[in-house]
Amino acid sequence: MDENRGDEIRGTASGTASVPLSVLDLVTVGQGRTATEALRTSVDIAKLAENRGFHRFWVAEHHSMPGVASSSPAVILAHLAAHTERIRLGSGGVMLPNHAPLVIAEQFGTLEAMAPGRVDLGLGRAPGTDGATAAALRRTDRLNEGADDFPQQLAELTRFLDDDFPDGHPYARIHAVPGPVQATSPGGVQSPGRPPIWLLGSSGFSARLAGVLGLPFAFAHHFSAQNTVPALDLYRESFKPSAVLDAPYALIGVAALAADEEREARRQVLTGALSMVQLRTGRPGLVPSPEEAEAHDYSPMEREFVDGWLTNIVHGTADEVRSGLDDLAKRTGADELMITANAHGGEARLRSYELIADAYGLPRAA
Repeated sequence: MDENRGDEIRGTASGTASVPLSVLDLVTVGQGRTATEALRTSVDIAKLAENRGFHRFWVAEHHSMPGVASSSPAVILAHLAAHTERIRLGSGGVMLPNHAPLVIAEQFGTLEAMAPGRVDLGLGRAPGTDGATAAALRRTDRLNEGADDFPQQLAELTRFLDDDFPDGHPYARIHAVPGPVQATSPGGVQSPGRPPIWLLGSSGFSARLAGVLGLPFAFAHHFSAQNTVPALDLYRESFKPSAVLDAPYALIGVAALAADEEREARRQVLTGALSMVQLRTGRPGLVPSPEEAEAHDYSPMEREFVDGWLTNIVHGTADEVRSGLDDLAKRTGADELMITANAHGGEARLRSYELIADAYGLPRAA
């Protein structure tokens, strides 16, 4: 195994946390707020996460959703790299079927050059949007073809990142730049390093593929909680040691929000639940305010959805959230928890991460 690759992947728990804690950000835009404000909040959260010892900060790819301004992970990560110094930055994830592998290799090679040794490339096979938008992104209506071709796309992307297409391959003379080719060119001093690849999933497909390839795996517990344990079991059962990892390493995305009072936490997470109701019923919009979420006239079907949705969000006071996160880590055996705090305003999200850091005694950077 390449020890440097393994060190880039594995996190170290801080404070009294049993596993490393990380952050997943969707750059959410609330009613009355702008995308500019949402992006500034993301920078503030990344700085807070770095200052308090969270291990990594990822952004997710979504499209055609007014309340989620993370359509371009590479652009956002470049912005975050300019405002941070140590925390790992990555995609949680890039939806590979939406893009040509060479383009992703170039984008993340550029990010690696901007922030050497602290960039992760998380990849998913879902579109990150509805079918019509996916068709517009991919300029095809054969969407299943993209998902079915994911292993081949992944293999192609990996070869571009490593610059190791075999002689005779149609792409053997094509190089992703910035990248390893610069180190092997006459007079080259470019680092041959490249971002470690993670596979993301909410079912068993990517879990098995990550295991077979010996790659780290990230599971979307925050919207597929019932599949978490089966997917992690499948990943571990399928795992084969590789040059990247000698043992499985799995993180799970967890929706969690802490507030100074339990009632306030409930008010804040209800905004995200109503936002999901609107998305699932074909009416995506900006994240509603707590006042609107509380005043909304929920139909019986909507109420049932909201109640089920909220059971999978760890929320309450800092101590209650800590207890819920500890229980989840123990129950799933996850090697790392990646927390996403979705709410209407940036102030509530920032306060949540601060409270969680305090609950675990995460140290403040000097």
